[in-house]
Amino acid sequence: MATLIRPNIECSDAEWQARQELAACYRIYDHLGWSESIYNHISLKVPDQEDAFLINPFGLLYCEVTASNLVKIDIDGNKLDDSPYPVNQAGFTQHAYFHRHLPWAHAISHVHTTATMAVCSLEEGLMPINFYACNFAGQLAYHDFEGVTVRAEEGERLLANLGDKRVLMLKNHGPVVLAHTLPQMFITQWSLQRACEIQMATLSMGRPAIRVADDVVKIHQRDLGQVSAGGRVGEADFAAWTRRIDRIDRSWRD
Repeated sequence: MATLIRPNIECSDAEWQARQELAACYRIYDHLGWSESIYNHISLKVPDQEDAFLINPFGLLYCEVTASNLVKIDIDGNKLDDSPYPVNQAGFTQHAYFHRHLPWAHAISHVHTTATMAVCSLEEGLMPINFYACNFAGQLAYHDFEGVTVRAEEGERLLANLGDKRVLMLKNHGPVVLAHTLPQMFITQWSLQRACEIQMATLSMGRPAIRVADDVVKIHQRDLGQVSAGGRVGEADFAAWTRRIDRIDRSWRD
């Protein structure tokens, strides 16, 4: 592997904490098989700076991302630091539009996992036929495929189709998960991935799937909060996976 260039980082404590959290997230995604070569993004707002975001250096694999080589960019994807790495500005188009118009969307993820892309390619989308899918019944938005998402004018339609939801399933493409915090985004992505994997497995058996009744879905969603691992949504899960990748390779902390 080529030697990675590590820029000198001068930043606030809040930004360094965000850098470490995002670097951990990239490594967790890679560990779980959610990376897509050098493509796709997880973006995170810098907590103490207006319209400043952190994103992966274009050209590095997720397993090469560290806290110091994350690139700081503005709302349009322009670099705000002296990082030697480029930014995939075209791929940031959809993220930029959401970050600009949704003040609560501090963390955004877009993946091309096999399971989520497969479900995004089904006319029915995600169906309420398993535990995790019931989490999302009535909670997903859909957007018709318009080709690679590089045109800013598509942003208006992305935002309109998202509506009041926090997951946008890009048909024939893949999901966009938006959240107030990175741990919340992670646990949403993890649950969505599991829902799609189980749907793939269920439909592959060639037998009719059992749909969960609407009234049961409502009860399930009402009671979900009672089985969370305490604290804010996703924090315990994210901390657990961070411990896991620490045991494998701590270089993401650099």
